[in-house]
Amino acid sequence: MPDSKIAVAERVSVWRRPGGFASMRVGRRVLAGVAAALAWVSWGPTATAGPPGTLRFADAGDGSFHFDTGILRGRARAGEDSKGLSEVTHLPTGQRIDGSVGLLTYYRVFTQGKRYGDGARKRPSEARLLEDGSLEVRWPSAADWPLDLKAVYRWAGAAEIDVETTVRAGRDLPGFEVFLSSYFDPAFPAASAVVGGAEGGPPVVMTAEPDAGVWQMFPRDDAAVGLIRDGRWAVPPSPVEWAIRPRTAAPAIFRAHAAKPIVALLMSEAGGCFAVSASHRGEKHFSAYLSLFGRDVAAGETVRARCRLAICAVSDAEGVLRLWKEFDGPGRAR
Repeated sequence: MPDSKIAVAERVSVWRRPGGFASMRVGRRVLAGVAAALAWVSWGPTATAGPPGTLRFADAGDGSFHFDTGILRGRARAGEDSKGLSEVTHLPTGQRIDGSVGLLTYYRVFTQGKRYGDGARKRPSEARLLEDGSLEVRWPSAADWPLDLKAVYRWAGAAEIDVETTVRAGRDLPGFEVFLSSYFDPAFPAASAVVGGAEGGPPVVMTAEPDAGVWQMFPRDDAAVGLIRDGRWAVPPSPVEWAIRPRTAAPAIFRAHAAKPIVALLMSEAGGCFAVSASHRGEKHFSAYLSLFGRDVAAGETVRARCRLAICAVSDAEGVLRLWKEFDGPGRAR
C-alpha cells in the first residue's frame, strides 16, 4: 500500500475529561497495519486520502469530502450549497456536533453599508484536495462579487480544524467583512463569550441569554460597533438587529453540551476578527459566528485570517483564553 494510504501523525489526540485532549506517542508500524485494514473496509481502495484515524480529507466522488480523524467523523462541502463541515460526529461519545447548515460555513459578505447577495453559502464554488490532505474551496470573482475568496480547511489535530480565509480584492472594499457561520446540534443550547471583567477584574464567561436579545454581538472595540451599525445588517433579505454586548477579551465563542463534557470552541487570530456573535440560549439556529477582517481592503490587496474549531472540554474563562493564546501564537493573520 502506498505511503499516502498509511501515513499517520506521530502524535494523536485522545479524549481527556478535565482538560480536553492529551497527546501520546504511538508506534508507526502498529498504526500503519491498523490503518491499512480500516482503509479497505471503511473507505475502499480508490480513496484519495488516508484511512480513518488520519488527519486528511478524502474525495467522496459526489462533490463532497469525507474525514475521519479518530475523534471526529463527517464530510465537507455536502449538497448543492457551499457548506463547511456537516454530519460531524464526536466518535468517543457518539454525539452529533453540527446542526442545520454546518460548521465553518462562509455566509454573508459585506462592505460599508452593503451586502453582497446571500453571501458565499449559495454561490458556485470550486474545491480540490491539496497534497497535504487539506481541502481548498474557492469562490472566484464575478460581476456581482468583486473579490476572489479562498478557504483552506486543514486539520491541526484529531479534534481541531483550522480554516484560513484568503481574499484578493477586485476593487476597493471599504469596511470589508466575511461572516463565518457555524450551526450546532440542539444538544449545545447556549453560546458563551469571554469578556472583560467588571471594574478591571479578570475576564469572565458571559452567556447569550434570552433577556439580552435574540441576536447578540460581542465586539472587539468601539470601531467594531461602528461597522456593525453602519447599515449592512439592515439590508434584506433576513435583516438582523444585533444587541451589542460587552467587549471581548479574545475573539473566541463556544457552545457547551448540556450534559456531556463536550465544548465546541470557535477562535480567530486577534488581527483577523472584530466581533463574535450568536443567537440566544435555545433559539432555533443554535448558532455562533465570527466577523472576519473589518477593515478597508484596497483593490488588488490580499488579506488573510486564520480560525479554528476545537472540540474540547474547556468552558471556563481562563481555560478558553489559554487555548486561544496557544492557537493565536504561530502564524498570525496578515
